[in-house]
Amino acid sequence: GDKAFAQFLTDEIKEEKKIQKHKSLPKVSGGWELEVHGTEAKLVRKIAGEKITVTFNINNSIPPSAEDETQEEQKPDEQEPDLTSTPNFVVEVIKDDTKQTLVLDCHYPEDEVGHEGEEESDIFTIREVSFQPTGESDWKDTNYTLNTDSLDWALYDHLMDFLADRGVDNTFADELIELSTALEHQEYIKFLEDLKSFVKCQ
Repeated sequence: GDKAFAQFLTDEIKEEKKIQKHKSLPKVSGGWELEVHGTEAKLVRKIAGEKITVTFNINNSIPPSAEDETQEEQKPDEQEPDLTSTPNFVVEVIKDDTKQTLVLDCHYPEDEVGHEGEEESDIFTIREVSFQPTGESDWKDTNYTLNTDSLDWALYDHLMDFLADRGVDNTFADELIELSTALEHQEYIKFLEDLKSFVKCQ
């Protein structure tokens, strides 16, 4: 059984490499620097007196609809659906002269329906906003967290503009999907390769 499994993985890896769009990770425009630690990626950008970081994790970032048809069931000649990774991402804005960090928790809504009457809707939404002490890795649950569900639209729009002024806008969100999808695919291939060596290991 293990031999067949290893053979299957070998073929699968070949296939996945064939459809891999990016051999190296796509860049995000606007002077963002990328750091990747396993499945977590961090984009950092510094502008006058501020540091903006955007963190996301590719685990569980592929919407469930894409996972219904498992790839094994497909005939080799069928076009595989393009899996797109739309991770939640966290934007932190750190001002040099305060001890606080503004943290905005963003996500891509499953059905990208804007609220009525909008010409162009945003492809991502802000879910939560809070202040966290700068430099502390553990965020406190005792800090007030603003949930945007019940938020005044004017305030919400200002928050979106605030992000856009710092380079986190629709273009950025699109490029983040590209980057995340490429990263997810790269990690998937690596996982298959690790699995293959694990299966072959006596």
